[in-house]
Amino acid sequence: MTYVITESCIKCKFTDCVEVCPVDCFYEGENMLVIHPDECIDCGVCEPECPVEAIKPDTDASAGEWLEINAKYAALWPNITAQRPANSDAKDNANLPNKRDLFSPSPGVGD
Repeated sequence: MTYVITESCIKCKFTDCVEVCPVDCFYEGENMLVIHPDECIDCGVCEPECPVEAIKPDTDASAGEWLEINAKYAALWPNITAQRPANSDAKDNANLPNKRDLFSPSPGVGD
């Protein structure tokens, strides 16, 4: 099992989860984070830290296509290991439904 970040993270990008990760398996895109499935040690400490509940075990029904997306973009995006402020409009975007179409494949800044 691994953990994945789902569409709830899109346009929010809270990084509370990054701060608690013992293996630095988070990668940063322009408008969301992903978890590298081969680096995640399944400890689960990140899941309760996400204020928008975007982190799910890969066995969760909502993980679906997100496992593949996390794996693909973790190989392309830069690693992020320290907490940063969320997007300025994160609270406004936190409860938007159906954010999949807002996903950006562009990389973030990373560390």
